[in-house]
Amino acid sequence: MTIAPAETRERRSEDGRSTEGPDETKAMVAAVVGRARVAQESFAEASQERTDEAVRALAWSLYKPEHAREVAELAVIDTGLGNVADKITKKQRKTFGTLRDLLRGKSVGIIEEDREKGIVKYAKPMGVIGAVTPSTNPGATPVNKAMMAIKGRNAIVIAPSPLGYRTTARAVEFMRAELARIGLPQDLVQILPEPVTKDATQALMGAVDLVVVTGSQDNVRRAYSSGTPAIGVGAGNVPVIIDESADLDEAARKICASKIFDNSTSCSSENAVVIVDAVYDQAIAALERAGGYLCDVAEKERIVGTLWRNGKLNRDLIARDAPILAEAFSLSPGARDAAFFMVEESGIGKAYPLSGEKLALVLAVYRARDFADAKETVRRILDHQGRGHSLGIHTRDMDHARELAEDLDVVRVLVNFAHTFGNGGGFDSGLGFTLSMGCGSWQKNSISWNLSYRDFLNITHLVTVIPEDRPSEEELFGPHWARYGH
Repeated sequence: MTIAPAETRERRSEDGRSTEGPDETKAMVAAVVGRARVAQESFAEASQERTDEAVRALAWSLYKPEHAREVAELAVIDTGLGNVADKITKKQRKTFGTLRDLLRGKSVGIIEEDREKGIVKYAKPMGVIGAVTPSTNPGATPVNKAMMAIKGRNAIVIAPSPLGYRTTARAVEFMRAELARIGLPQDLVQILPEPVTKDATQALMGAVDLVVVTGSQDNVRRAYSSGTPAIGVGAGNVPVIIDESADLDEAARKICASKIFDNSTSCSSENAVVIVDAVYDQAIAALERAGGYLCDVAEKERIVGTLWRNGKLNRDLIARDAPILAEAFSLSPGARDAAFFMVEESGIGKAYPLSGEKLALVLAVYRARDFADAKETVRRILDHQGRGHSLGIHTRDMDHARELAEDLDVVRVLVNFAHTFGNGGGFDSGLGFTLSMGCGSWQKNSISWNLSYRDFLNITHLVTVIPEDRPSEEELFGPHWARYGH
């Protein structure tokens, strides 16, 4: 396969429009989807065993060490985001965990039976899935979605970020080769031809049976307005509280490990830490021992002025290594060996860019009077950006954690986690492995859970007669009558 260099591909599609006419674009997409439909129809009656064999094949296509390394190296070359070692870890960890979850689930035939209600549920394929994937995970996300789609006996067509096209295309090649090796149609997994434009992606959204979007909120909104059932996920901007009961060194170690993973490309990476006043100085010291560098006021100004340009994140500095940032921000020699950079902030909102998602090794630090103040600070941060997504707390007081879960509008509250390693599924987390996390109606998402294979199934309900379940009028209306009369 001959693939244009990244800079050429970016120029060809930088305006987001197709160089072809609308009819040619639609014809191209129709041909790809047509091949997917033929492949899916031949796979639709597969047994659970055969389906799981296909899922294993896709997982191995990326988990295989030499493939994981090749795709990781290509992703860094193509996008300039993250680092190779962590991308290898991400690809293998997410693929392994997702495979674990998928092999434990049933997606063929009867998947659930409720004898008391007389209902039996049968799983059916949806058909052809259209998947829009981001430049931050151009290898892992396409494979993750393909595994879930195939678990439902669907076919999938991927529309990748133009910046990560070559990486995604290589991952698709690996998946197709593994499908062929086990005797299944390669066209169960396809990628849109280059250049992937807005017109082509929109045409794909209109031609498939389900759209699943991870990436820009523009793509998410366009998917929901495409006329096709769609699942989109929201933006991250994770705040984490350290309260007075926390194990400070353990909290700092976890925050560092999570913050620096793949240079903060994950939407689940901590963007702000809110520390209660009683342990503020001790927590900062613990974060410094873990690898953080606390910037002074002048350095803060340089970071804000450099990391953002005209109100937008500087594409040349996001997800870059710490030494590159230290030099770009003109930080003092003491910062040169730091793993990440802490910047004290008190403001929240558009006028305070540090309060938003940074996609960089920069952590905003807020000082709170007490837990109640910390909770309010987190609420304000999420209302500004990231509402619905997730938050974390380091504490020994589970009442604090339960209060956050009860009062704040997020799908996930993680307690004593390295957030990146628990939010999208973990071996010590009960959340399912995924690279796509729903944020509920708070971010206009259709799901408020981690995307799973169940989202790629149609369900038929077989309903049989049960003993009549009809309460009396008194049982239902009695409390109303007693209080307000008939």
